[in-house]
Amino acid sequence: MQIRELDTEHRADRRAWEDLPARLYRCSAQWVPPLAGEARFAFDRRTNPFYAHSEAAFLGVFAGARLLGRMAVLDNSRYNAHHGRRTAFFTLFETVDDDEVVDLLFQGASDWAKRRGLSQLVGPRGFGALDGLGLLVQGHEYVPAMGIPYHLPYYERLLLGQGLRGIEDLHSGYMQRDGVIPERLHAVAARVMERRGLHVATFRHKRELRALIPAFRQLYNRSLALVADNIPLTDPEVAALAQRLLSIADPRLLKLVFRGDELVGFVFAYPDINTAIQRSGGRLWLLGWARLLAAQRTTRLVDINGMGISQEHQGLGGATILFSELIKTLVGSRFERAELVQIRADNERMQRELSSLPIQWAKVHRLYALDL
Repeated sequence: MQIRELDTEHRADRRAWEDLPARLYRCSAQWVPPLAGEARFAFDRRTNPFYAHSEAAFLGVFAGARLLGRMAVLDNSRYNAHHGRRTAFFTLFETVDDDEVVDLLFQGASDWAKRRGLSQLVGPRGFGALDGLGLLVQGHEYVPAMGIPYHLPYYERLLLGQGLRGIEDLHSGYMQRDGVIPERLHAVAARVMERRGLHVATFRHKRELRALIPAFRQLYNRSLALVADNIPLTDPEVAALAQRLLSIADPRLLKLVFRGDELVGFVFAYPDINTAIQRSGGRLWLLGWARLLAAQRTTRLVDINGMGISQEHQGLGGATILFSELIKTLVGSRFERAELVQIRADNERMQRELSSLPIQWAKVHRLYALDL
C-alpha cells in the first residue's frame, strides 16, 4: 500500500475518489450518494470560494490502482486568523476497515499540516458553512438529513485507534407534527414579538429571497459568526451558499424575523428528498431530475437546518420565536415530521429552550481532535 496526494486535475484520480464511497456503502440502506457535481465542487479551485483564501490536499491510500481510503485535509487560513489558532481540518474521510490504511491517511494528513505550521487536526469539518459536521457515532439506523454525512459504524473505532479524542457532540432529532406542543410557547412568542417590535415574514418566490442575500450576510457576520466556532462569510461564499440553499428550498418553509426593515433572525427548512437521491444514485439527468422534483412535492419529512437570532435578541425570547415558527411550519402543512439538525450539545441556552418540545433525539455526530 502507498499514500499519495491525488491530482484533482486528473480524471482517473477524481473518478477513484468519487467511486470509493459507492463501493463502501453498496450494502447500506441508509447512505445517500452525493449529488452529481458536489464532489467536483470540492476539487474545483476555480469556482469553490474556499480556495480564494485557503488550501486543501486530497489524500488517498492505494493498493496498486485500487483506492482503499481517502481523506481531505484543509488549511483554512481565514478560520485560523479569525480565531488565533493553528488548526487543520480533515473531511470526506472514507476507508475500508483496515488500521494500516488509516495509519497512512492520518500520517499523511499530519505531515501535510505540520509542513504548513499547523499544530492540531480537527474534524470531520468541511469547506463551508453548509457542510455537515462530525462523525456519525449514534443513529446509524436512520437515513441522514439533507447535506449531513452518514458514516459506517467502524469509523469511530478507527479514529479512536489513531489517538483522536472527542471534543464536541452535535445532536439531531425528530419532532412529530401531532406531538404535544406547549400552548405557552406560542403565547410567549407573540408577547416577545409585540414587546420588541418584531414580525415574521414568509415568502412564495425564490426571487424574494435572493433580494435578501445581502441582509443575511450582514446578520451572519454581525452576530452568528461570533459564536459556535464560525467565521465571517465572504461575498463569494455567501453567493455559493445562497445558490446551494435556493436549489433545494421551498420559499414557504423559510421564515425570517424582522425588526422594521432589519433582518434579525431566521429559520431555514427544506423538504427532505434524500430517498429520491438514493433512487437516482445522485445522478440528475433525465429520471433523476424528475424524481427529485416529485419528491419535493410529496415528501412528508422536512429538515430544519439553520436557525439564528441576532445577539441583541438572544436570551430575551428570540429563540422562542424561532421555535414557535418552526412548529407552525409543520402545522397546516403536508409534512408529518421534522428533523432538527445538528444542535450543539454545549449550547446550553438552545438545549434549555428545546427541552420543552417533543423531540426524539436520534443521532449524534462527534468532532475529534488530534494534537500534532
